[in-house]
Amino acid sequence: MIKAIVLVVVIVALLVLLGSGIHLYRVAQKNAYEMAKFENTDIKLEPKTGKTLVVYYSLTGHTKEIAEKIADYTNADIFEIQTTEKFKIDATFYINVRKQLKKGRYPQIVEPLPDFSKYDTVFVGGPVWWYAPATPLLAFLKKADFKTKKVVPFSTQGSNYGSFFVDFNKMAYNAKLRPSESFNNLPEKYNKAVDNKIISWINSIN
Repeated sequence: MIKAIVLVVVIVALLVLLGSGIHLYRVAQKNAYEMAKFENTDIKLEPKTGKTLVVYYSLTGHTKEIAEKIADYTNADIFEIQTTEKFKIDATFYINVRKQLKKGRYPQIVEPLPDFSKYDTVFVGGPVWWYAPATPLLAFLKKADFKTKKVVPFSTQGSNYGSFFVDFNKMAYNAKLRPSESFNNLPEKYNKAVDNKIISWINSIN
């Protein structure tokens, strides 16, 4: 009986590993295909965003990296969304986030929010948690009034942005939404391609 249970556990573990390996392979192939059009080329920056603000929430640093690149290319001011209580990435992290999303009880964020009236364009981004916008970003959107400014959403994620932009667009009060963009977590070999992707995206915003 014990041997049978052990065998089942081993088989399940192997299937999980196999499934994870297939998923990672597919993600890598998708990333390579998407970024190929931005490699081995130089795209001229032609921003038309006017006075610009970049707003972001970042937990692991990837969103911060993308936000800072956008700010550099648009000569923008930058505002980091911060929670009054810091998140801890531990065994309960995803369980707690799932509860927050399900109940719509988002973490408290540090105020005041930026004065959007001073800007022509506002980029707003954050990571994807449970295929949705990170809850601190949702807390920000719940409080923000964009005052009819151009708002440009962006997401960062492992592979799938899920309902990020649908959820974002529903909550972006008084926003004139512009083309959004998503950024997968990529190895350093794609740095140049990521830069070109950001520049091409910025150029498309008017």
